[in-house]
Amino acid sequence: MGSPAISQRRQRHGGSVGLGIAAIAYVGIDYARHLSPEWHERLQPALWAALAIAAVIRALFYKHWSLELRAAIPFILSILFMLSALLFEAISVRSVTAVLGLDWHNGTPPLPDVGQWLLLALNEKLPQFVVDVLRARIIGLHHFLMLFIMLAFSVLFNSVKAPGLGLGARYMFTMGIGRLLRAIAFVSTILPSPRPWCASARFQVPPHPNHWVQKYYVPYAKDSSAIRHIIQHDIAYGVTGEYASDFKPNWGSMNFLADFLRPTASEGSSPWYHLLKKAGGGCNDLLYSGHMLVAVLTAMAWTEAYGGFTSALIWVLVAHSAQREIRERHHYSVDCIVAIYMGILLWKMTALFWPIKDTSRYNRLNKLEKIQNGLLKAAKDSDIEKVRELLKEVESSSQVSEKPSSRAMWFFSGGTIFFTIVIVLLAFTLTSDG
Repeated sequence: MGSPAISQRRQRHGGSVGLGIAAIAYVGIDYARHLSPEWHERLQPALWAALAIAAVIRALFYKHWSLELRAAIPFILSILFMLSALLFEAISVRSVTAVLGLDWHNGTPPLPDVGQWLLLALNEKLPQFVVDVLRARIIGLHHFLMLFIMLAFSVLFNSVKAPGLGLGARYMFTMGIGRLLRAIAFVSTILPSPRPWCASARFQVPPHPNHWVQKYYVPYAKDSSAIRHIIQHDIAYGVTGEYASDFKPNWGSMNFLADFLRPTASEGSSPWYHLLKKAGGGCNDLLYSGHMLVAVLTAMAWTEAYGGFTSALIWVLVAHSAQREIRERHHYSVDCIVAIYMGILLWKMTALFWPIKDTSRYNRLNKLEKIQNGLLKAAKDSDIEKVRELLKEVESSSQVSEKPSSRAMWFFSGGTIFFTIVIVLLAFTLTSDG
């Protein structure tokens, strides 16, 4: 008869295989929209239905709802923190484009990017099939989000360790930190977009710069002697030109944002600023890439919680996504490179102090310390049955709970499943366009 540890490893190995197959199937079927839209329309609903039914069935027999309950409060707090970070980022995304005015964006060329040059050179050297694969839109932002959600749900199948809400809380908390640092970075130094037409296509802002830019940037932007003079004297001395005045919306307590967001008369009414123009992507929120941050955090979560061939494949998809961001000029090469190592470092950093720990290891060590003398005595007496019995006690000490045993726990488990399904649907809907 096998030990509980061996049995558990066998169960987890089977679950892991299923998780990898489900992840590959999801990405492959979603890419089928480019190859055969008809088959995509048939297969995608079938895949989602199968995954949803399997998750609901497994949830009925899930043994770790008490762990999930303990992780619920950090999970909710992490959601609130991430949403606050995303709000700050959304305001900053529009601000960095609005403050300079459309004339600056239309007239400023992109920065030289060696990564873009390298990819163009490779197009001339590589076989056409390889170039087509590199150009293919295999994976996007919403795919990485959904891959993480699949990873978190896989606790139901024993593919990763419980609690799933704890893994989700850490992911969102790390994402919130990354988004805050990213917003601070691209607000600090405004880079011209690799797509010079982007601002005119996405934003309705005045053509002229705001009053800060008029005073502290425009007089010294192109005159080398003026730059030398301001370095020597360290005081703004230039005379601002004549510009039209900006529209002043009636935002009440939020009026202080008008100078940074610079709405036009046709779009300046609340609520709130049309949900901040539905928080679409920007043009100058470049260093570092938010898309790549999501991709790297997903890959790090898979590598740590799951491992295996599928995790390696996700890293390949991260690299593919990075070169596409550069190739299609959504970002400069430096934006993607910095996002990759920032994502890795942030994930490693949160592991140092993250409060949700797997207590099973500590429970096993404590139990082993208590039975140490009995275990040594049984080993000396060659009492194999006694050794097995004691080791089984150690293993069972890490099992926190069985199935939900009360109405409150069933209510929590049902609410968690419903809430997570709603989040899945929102994530899929709101990020399906990248």
